[in-house]
Amino acid sequence: MEDVLVPIFVCGILFIALPWLVFHYVTKWKTAPKMTNEDERLLDEMYNLARRLEDRVNTVERIVAADNPDFRPGIADYRSQPDYRLEAGIERPLIDRRN
Repeated sequence: MEDVLVPIFVCGILFIALPWLVFHYVTKWKTAPKMTNEDERLLDEMYNLARRLEDRVNTVERIVAADNPDFRPGIADYRSQPDYRLEAGIERPLIDRRN
């Protein structure tokens, strides 16, 4: 009896369960909402606005850093940009004053 059940079980999985699973998710992907041209335009507009705002914040932080050598920038990541203190001619303090 066991010799008959194993091949039936394997064939059932290969020829019924697996195709059903694949076709189920294919239909889910096809019915999923897609981005319209309006959505893409809005996304591009928001991206450009975010870049402009980031440039403005960087400019304000450079101005403040030039006036105040103890200024530490907020949460922005500056590793990809040159050091704002070196651009302004300000040396870094040797001691971390946050402690």
